[in-house]
Amino acid sequence: MIKIIQSPAIIEAAGNIPKKIEEYFGRVNSDSGDISIARMQSPAGWKEPGQTPEFDEYTVVLSGTLKVETSKDVFYVHAGQAILIGKGEWVSYSSPETGGAQYIAVCLPAFSPETVNRDIQNQ
Repeated sequence: MIKIIQSPAIIEAAGNIPKKIEEYFGRVNSDSGDISIARMQSPAGWKEPGQTPEFDEYTVVLSGTLKVETSKDVFYVHAGQAILIGKGEWVSYSSPETGGAQYIAVCLPAFSPETVNRDIQNQ
């Protein structure tokens, strides 16, 4: 199979202030439940609710710094670095530093609102 993606779908993001999600592959833009690949652009001060997803999430930071809080530790992932959060792990992402962060997120299987399992008290 060969499929060219002309442009990403813009997805509404969870969080305290708007973040831009450009989905190239996934349930919305390519009708794929196997994988999602999206570019995220989060402004300084953005924070999303905690979640316990039913998918593995591979994140590559392109610019800025992404703060990744887990139930065990806090990581600051800088441009050029990457992090893997395995399914079933509690996680919360934010971009606390000036300039925000730009990153690529790959989810296996694809991200869906039904399988992200966001914390109820933070919605």
